[in-house]
Amino acid sequence: MVKITFSSSFKRAFKKKIKNRKDLEAKFWKAVKIFAEDPFDSNLKTHKLSGKLRDLWSFSIDYDLRVIFYFPEKNKSIFVSIGKHDEVY
Repeated sequence: MVKITFSSSFKRAFKKKIKNRKDLEAKFWKAVKIFAEDPFDSNLKTHKLSGKLRDLWSFSIDYDLRVIFYFPEKNKSIFVSIGKHDEVY
């Protein structure tokens, strides 16, 4: 099980883009549950980023919604951003 922490920048982005949009919020929490069990579940399409974001990872909530995160240590992750593909990369 992976322990998840939300950064303050993630919380702001979540509130702005997801909060009060029940459809997206439900998809988000479903994906978080899957992520906590297995961050590399094939449904999440988890992948390592490159370039200036090379220390970060990403997984998909739906077609265009992504969560950016990193692993500070084993079995811990910190979510740093959420948004559409073009917004977070």
